[in-house]
Amino acid sequence: MPIQPGTVTAPEFPEGLDWLNTERPLTMRELRGKIVLLDFWTYCCINCMHVLPELERLERKWKDELIVIGVHSAKFLGEKQTENIRQAVLRYEIAHPVVNDHSMQIWQEYAVRAWPSFMLIDPNGKIIGTHSGERVYDLFDGVIAQMVEHFEGEGTLDRTPVSFALERARQPESVLSFPGKVLADDAGDRLFIADTNHNRIVIASLSTGHVLDIVGSGEAGFADGSFAETKLDHPQGMAVEGDLLYIADTDNHAIRRADLRARQVVTLAGDGEQAEDFDNRPGPARGRRLNSPWDLDLAHGVLFIAMAGQHQVWGLDLEEFYIAGHAGSGQEDHVDGPLLAASLAQPSGLTHDDSTLFVADSEVSSIRAVDLDPRGGHAPWSARAVRLWRHRRRPERGRLQHPLDVEYGGRCSSPTPTTTRSRRSGRIRAMCGHSRQCAPGWWTVRLKRRASMSRRAIVGAGQALVADTNNHVIRVVDIESGEAATFALQDSAQAGAARRQCDLASGRDRYVRRSFATDHLRFAERDHTEPGRAVTPRDSARRRPASTGGRRRDRDREGAQRCSRAHRDVDLLLRGREAGSLSVRDGRCTTLS
Repeated sequence: MPIQPGTVTAPEFPEGLDWLNTERPLTMRELRGKIVLLDFWTYCCINCMHVLPELERLERKWKDELIVIGVHSAKFLGEKQTENIRQAVLRYEIAHPVVNDHSMQIWQEYAVRAWPSFMLIDPNGKIIGTHSGERVYDLFDGVIAQMVEHFEGEGTLDRTPVSFALERARQPESVLSFPGKVLADDAGDRLFIADTNHNRIVIASLSTGHVLDIVGSGEAGFADGSFAETKLDHPQGMAVEGDLLYIADTDNHAIRRADLRARQVVTLAGDGEQAEDFDNRPGPARGRRLNSPWDLDLAHGVLFIAMAGQHQVWGLDLEEFYIAGHAGSGQEDHVDGPLLAASLAQPSGLTHDDSTLFVADSEVSSIRAVDLDPRGGHAPWSARAVRLWRHRRRPERGRLQHPLDVEYGGRCSSPTPTTTRSRRSGRIRAMCGHSRQCAPGWWTVRLKRRASMSRRAIVGAGQALVADTNNHVIRVVDIESGEAATFALQDSAQAGAARRQCDLASGRDRYVRRSFATDHLRFAERDHTEPGRAVTPRDSARRRPASTGGRRRDRDREGAQRCSRAHRDVDLLLRGREAGSLSVRDGRCTTLS
């Protein structure tokens, strides 16, 4: 079907807005003769991130005919600041002009309703059509091809090359580039840094700062092999066990494993392409497509994965190499309840204690508690307990804004979403950073107010390691005093030669473990001093499917939805262990904050 020219004139850009990747503001009038694609986005949205490579493909293919303009219409308050958007433009390596639509005026004039949304405008300045969501390349590529043919025939298409002054040209070089996560191995004296925009993992001595090794060639791509041959693509979260480092290779949609002794990298799950469905059924991990894995946490032989692009938490069985969904229905929402019925929204950080996985659920600005055991058994942060505590204590309200990580402090009794929390009072106190949006006693940390807070690693000396993303450094924060200093990386002549082995804790670790090969559970007991010990299942009568059905599940889901609606506007729901715990029969997902 031939293209139909548009009839509605595209509104002009308002005056007085800040522009990036261009020396001066652009106007619709001066863009006449070009095909224009407006991308309405916000930089914290995972769906908006997913479409950027597709837009880049379109820009390369139609470089003389098409101009893409990003219209940044912020979801969160912090996203309205032009400098923060500039950092996002650099972090995502965006090469087209971006306008800061801080008051959402352009959004409203184009009647946009969702992120990301697109407006396609013809060379005459008329709107051809609109689209919302991902998977835009094939859609727009075909339409643009028809537009080029039609408007070239009319003589209105201008193929004069256009170039813009990019922000990256003014960006100085740095040792690290937008480090996304950091992981401390106190026992092995190692610090693992996800040097995200350099597409590598830097391994340094925790005590001296000397660089010990580097995983990845630095070139974005997808390839296994030696550390020098391996190609990563914007890695994020990590987990370590002995000399095995697990890496969330986010833009490759894959889980990689680096053998620190052999200096070899293999892929455990993913094939470099984004999953197109929300299938979280158990199956072999190798070759299984994933969707933007953002963080990892290793607990009881299972590698838990914050699947940000799919709004779920998955588990990878490291013995059987099976993978399956652990929590989250796949619907982007804020709904507590049974594990697979609950809704998450772009989970980006993971940590755990003996029985609970804590999740930084970024798009709903919450900290969620997820049972490690799909059967449940322990829920010290249960919704009921939280409600009772809040009703009795009525503490001051605190707010989180798009938390990217959370860390459990071991000797502390609570998870820490870039905060520390008093066990006795249940209050959150500031460690460092600045905030203008916090009531006394509560805090939201933003180092220098322009840094992106990410993975914290609490080490034995009472210090926290922070990936100060936008400042391209790692900070060392004293948990008690709140004083922060920059972790100094030192070049080492023996980089890559040093090998350290993290000793596994001795003794027996009894735990409940899910077999992802089936839909049943098994109770298992492992002795770390005997790695080859076989798993002994308990009485089979105690096994039951992880996913329950019938009236009880419906009742649980309805109750969870009621709970979610009742607490949707509650700012902080956090309960200390000293007030008791509530035992439940089914694994659940609960909001803490």
